[in-house]
Amino acid sequence: MLNERGQTLADHHKTMPIETLMSADQLARALAGPAAPLLVDCSFDLADPQAGQRAYAQGHIPGAHYLHLEADLSGPVTDRSGRHPLPDRAGFASRMAGLGARPDTQVVAYDNAGGMYAARLWWLMRWLGHGAVAVLDGGLAAWRAAGLPVTAEPAPVPLPEPEECLLRESLVRTVQYDTVRANLQTGRLLLIDARAPDRFRGENETLDPVGGHIPGARNRLFRDNLDSAGRFKTPAELRQAFEALADGHAPTELVSQCGSGVTACHNLLALEIAGLSGAALYPGSWSEWCRQPGAPIATGPNP
Repeated sequence: MLNERGQTLADHHKTMPIETLMSADQLARALAGPAAPLLVDCSFDLADPQAGQRAYAQGHIPGAHYLHLEADLSGPVTDRSGRHPLPDRAGFASRMAGLGARPDTQVVAYDNAGGMYAARLWWLMRWLGHGAVAVLDGGLAAWRAAGLPVTAEPAPVPLPEPEECLLRESLVRTVQYDTVRANLQTGRLLLIDARAPDRFRGENETLDPVGGHIPGARNRLFRDNLDSAGRFKTPAELRQAFEALADGHAPTELVSQCGSGVTACHNLLALEIAGLSGAALYPGSWSEWCRQPGAPIATGPNP
């Protein structure tokens, strides 16, 4: 049977964009197909900012480009900002277009840390209004476990050609410091903090000048979204966990945050997988909050 474009239904299904997760087998098939996705390696290490680039140089999925969390996926840090501000939106769109992204390009992000950094690229593409973006489930480890090849050869940079604008109406929402501060009085929104429980409690803080969390926030370590193999849990498992944490709040009343707006995107991806769309990102997160004069600080576990 043909659709209105003259495609078989099977062909149409094959060309439908993937918007959350892609398995290693799916990615291998897509890379071998006529319209290979734009593949981006986002590997990084907060304790050693050049470790991801070194790992990429030692071995990455063939055809993958490398983007650096701080140089490419973040904007300039100021005295009052968080550690990883959002990049300039138009500038980031141009950066992705320079790698070959077009409005109909399937983008796939991966890393070496369970999606910790790949989810940031996933969210940023949706911020541009680009829905055809997925994270490689299990990352580079899953690719290697499937016996698939890696290479040390950098991906060729596409020849310059007229850029089609990637900027569309954003598919995601953000909230800023003033909204989060006002919410201390209204309690309309529920913040979900993706950091490790000890940092949430105000213990063992090594990245930011002050330990603790935003009053009223609840803790959901981003790694709890993964199973023992490092892949995302099932939609049903994720939905059950987030609904219990949300305690009656609708998805549109949830705000994801972390230390600097990076692992918060992992929770947003998990919510999307769970079918709980509409949560917002607080990009500045704890690293911005704790720098604001007079911002109250809470310690201890989930209320």
